[in-house]
Amino acid sequence: MPTRRTDPTSRQFDLLGAGVPAQVHRLFFALLPGETEGARIERAATVAVATQHLRARMIRPSRYHATLHFLGDHPSLRSDIVDGAIAAAGKLRCAPFELVLDGVAGFHGREPPCVLRCSQVPPELQGLWQDLRQALTLAGLGNHLARVFTPHVTFAYSRGALPEAMPIEPISWRVEGFALLHSIVGGGEYRTLDAWRFSPV
Repeated sequence: MPTRRTDPTSRQFDLLGAGVPAQVHRLFFALLPGETEGARIERAATVAVATQHLRARMIRPSRYHATLHFLGDHPSLRSDIVDGAIAAAGKLRCAPFELVLDGVAGFHGREPPCVLRCSQVPPELQGLWQDLRQALTLAGLGNHLARVFTPHVTFAYSRGALPEAMPIEPISWRVEGFALLHSIVGGGEYRTLDAWRFSPV
């Protein structure tokens, strides 16, 4: 079972005060790369943008992640959703696995995301996604869950054409856990509400 690592300040949720502009609070589960992987993602992103002469808004390396499940945007940080998500995640079992990012791609959108993808999805990752989806659905948190899973790490948002698909030098990422993250849309860094480390099943 994943070992839970809790931020002692994570349960102190901010409240919207009078006169404060409305904020959008985003909740999601994600894989977080370590420093070494983050540096390699940044290098690959720089090469891709330069090679394809992209006009793009680059993402700070501290915000690199691979989303597992999106739990919605909300006008406030919902403690009921956070509690349900933490309980659901605590029921999972998964062993560490290797994720290899080996290509650049783009997704359509108003400001198209430029991403790194994997040509082969590890079965452990697919199983983790499915098990977490089921646990969240049973907890009544299935409203925003995607039906399909395309693992990727967004490194920039294009201000012009979509990036062309191209291979990169493979980035091997040892995935040893996942986290529940909170962000204020348009704000600063992500906040880790809880995290779990994998152990051999």
